[in-house]
Amino acid sequence: MDRLNAMNVLLAVVEAGSLSGGGRRLGMPLATVSRKVAELEGYLDARLLNRSTRKLELTDAGRVYVDACKRILEEVAEAERAAAGEYSSPQGDLVVTAPVVFGRLHVLPVVLAFLHAFPAVDVRLVLGDRLVQLLDEHIDLAVRIGSLEDSSFKAIPVGSLRRSVCASPVYLAARGIPQQPNDLASHACISFDALGSPARWMFEVDEAAVSVPVHSRLVVNTAEAAVDAAKADLGVTRLLSYQIDAACRAGALSVVLSAYEPAPVPVNLVFDGQKRIALKVRAFLDFAAPRLRERLHHLSS
Repeated sequence: MDRLNAMNVLLAVVEAGSLSGGGRRLGMPLATVSRKVAELEGYLDARLLNRSTRKLELTDAGRVYVDACKRILEEVAEAERAAAGEYSSPQGDLVVTAPVVFGRLHVLPVVLAFLHAFPAVDVRLVLGDRLVQLLDEHIDLAVRIGSLEDSSFKAIPVGSLRRSVCASPVYLAARGIPQQPNDLASHACISFDALGSPARWMFEVDEAAVSVPVHSRLVVNTAEAAVDAAKADLGVTRLLSYQIDAACRAGALSVVLSAYEPAPVPVNLVFDGQKRIALKVRAFLDFAAPRLRERLHHLSS
């Protein structure tokens, strides 16, 4: 029995929550997955999983063993990276994740330039707006927008983004330009639900955070939809500066209430700080950080 392979199968099953899910993740037939787990349990003379028609649970012995498997497989992967020369020259596969729109507009151009500069490195760029778990999903580093939770991860600040209120010139000409946050009570609003409540928007008045009630005629779950609705003269919207940059530069939207914007939202490069950093990761951090700072500086100017 190949114990490392069996450990990898067991982890896939546990992470997927079922034998069939583990098989799909590995591209392996269900019968093979079931056999490998059974062989591992036979070798250990211990039951690792409690199986039922509804769910799969780790036994007490299984939980201890799975934790050990994770450490062992990571150490093996680390040894393979060292042997392959990842710590002597930038090479190998690099996995980077970023929010969808910010990633497409600002991270992808940096990745393309990095690939030209480092031909021995291949990049998988994972764009998604959910918060991915770097270790569980084998991500080398992430571009994160927003405040970071305390953790073992390290972060390199690359800038910040404003939360700006804007509307089309046609709408503002017809309804008037709000001069202070409370003026929004008489305006139609378009809320992007990922940025906060559709009933109240946050502003900073006299250096204090103030929650202002608004009437959201439309609530959307993508920034692009909010921009399109505002460009269609429906009302006032509030988005991050990179999300409205192109429309503002084209004259389709105008920023209002800029004196009352809340504190900017930080942007960081995040990576695992508890293990030795592969040269490909360090190379990308050194390459990407100044370029992202320059891009974010342009967005705030």
